[in-house]
Amino acid sequence: MQTATHNARPLQRPVIPVIVQQHAEESALLRHVRSVLVRAPHVGLLQLGRLDERLAAHLDGLAVAGEYGNRLCVAGLERPGCGEVFALAVRALESRDEALLEHALALAQPLPDAARGVASALGWVWAADLQGVVRRLLASTEPVRRALGFAACRLHQVDPGRVLQDGLAAEQPVVRAAALRAAGELGRLDLLEPVRQSMAHEHPEVVFQAAVAACLLGDRQASLGVLADAALQATPQGERALVLFMTAANNEMANALARGFSKRAQDQPEDKLRRRRLVRALGLLGDARFVPWLIERMAVPELARLSGEAFCWITGADLARMDLETLQAPPLPQHPSDDPNDDDVSLDEDGDLPWPDAAKVQAWWAGQTAMHAATSAGQRLFEGEAPSAAAAQRVLREGTQRRRARAALLACVEQPGLQLFQIAARTRRQQRALGLPIRVM
Repeated sequence: MQTATHNARPLQRPVIPVIVQQHAEESALLRHVRSVLVRAPHVGLLQLGRLDERLAAHLDGLAVAGEYGNRLCVAGLERPGCGEVFALAVRALESRDEALLEHALALAQPLPDAARGVASALGWVWAADLQGVVRRLLASTEPVRRALGFAACRLHQVDPGRVLQDGLAAEQPVVRAAALRAAGELGRLDLLEPVRQSMAHEHPEVVFQAAVAACLLGDRQASLGVLADAALQATPQGERALVLFMTAANNEMANALARGFSKRAQDQPEDKLRRRRLVRALGLLGDARFVPWLIERMAVPELARLSGEAFCWITGADLARMDLETLQAPPLPQHPSDDPNDDDVSLDEDGDLPWPDAAKVQAWWAGQTAMHAATSAGQRLFEGEAPSAAAAQRVLREGTQRRRARAALLACVEQPGLQLFQIAARTRRQQRALGLPIRVM
């Protein structure tokens, strides 16, 4: 389906309120869905592209509705979630409506969800829609707006120049953290030393972003220490830290962290987080000697799907495509449960992963002589081959989103100074960057 362009002129005939209302509601909802799919283990560029076309079509519907569409976006801010602010900010940027943009930015200061919505809109729109806007954000005296300016630069992979170095010295943690993230993802090797210095900052988010940026820029000393510590913590940063650490660390350091998880899992077998981190760490380590252990874990219902994913990270296998999954999933406790006294209402982390058939997986693995030879040589594997920039590019073109995220990090680790590929960018922008044909859904 070919969608309208975002700068389509508003209709001259009366709008149909119920249709425009649907455009507004779906724009906010699909923005939320997209935030899940861009990190999903079962979604590739094709599926993400289909959602992007749907989202673009609803945003175009708001554009065609003109002022009425804008009013509905403002009305949606009675409950200003990330999606509602995203729709409003996209309309403001595409229509060059300063008052509407100011409305969205005013919400970003007190509401983190609103700030994420504005940042998402800045990344969604085309570069032409940001002319003059990013410059004003970077020159703002309000920390959140300045941080949004740095976010826009990294999302569009545009180097802001000298202003980025100034951001690394900012007193406000939100500004410095945003500048650090931009410096790392934009490959600013010339800023490695001030990035390293920020690891001594007192604010934890600044320290974490400094460690990530320093690692992407080639540091293999202090940054890995910070990332290793973060990987042990039960925080959202812990998962991100684990992936980057295991990708960048040498064999000795990576094995040491994996052993740490193993010891904690043995000492506290009820510690679900540590058990899961151990499985992830072994998959990220890429040491095929642990494949038999992972296959054994596929018989443990709580770890089966996660172990299957770790197995695929090492071998490059696709359980569903290669008929290595089972359709007879073992029973698990309902999650979230119907118990009103159960405070855990989070969704099943592994809900989108296939259930591996351990017997089929074992039989397939027995025939992989080339990978067995790599095991004997002590070689680490990434998706079935030696870690390399070429392997990363292959996965960026063909893999699912979670695997692509890991591949983007590997590409930077292999070539410090390379800009981090934005796997959450609009699909057409990604296809163009990868030299893939632009597909119209």
